[in-house]
Amino acid sequence: MNIYAIWCDTEPGQDRAFTKAVHDYLGALKDGGHIGGFTFERRKFGFGPEGLGEFQIRIEVKDLTQLDEAFNVVAHRSGPIEDLHAEVFRRTRNFKSALYRTFPDPQLEL
Repeated sequence: MNIYAIWCDTEPGQDRAFTKAVHDYLGALKDGGHIGGFTFERRKFGFGPEGLGEFQIRIEVKDLTQLDEAFNVVAHRSGPIEDLHAEVFRRTRNFKSALYRTFPDPQLEL
């Protein structure tokens, strides 16, 4: 399992609209089989590293091929998925991302 991790902020007063936009967008990608799933969290009581955003999004993909295919779907910048992506993108500030994998790898013997 590979995890595309995102940390970001949104404009004050946009938390509900941002949350709905993320769920609509990533839900559509999941329903289309382009991602395996996702989680969406918000920092609680301000706890967390200062450099990371208030929101954390974790997108699950089975392998890098699936992630690349998901990016290709979005990269066309047309159709319903672009409208959903635009709603998220216009509300996102201070974007940071990383790519993780479950460990140990299935082929690694401990």
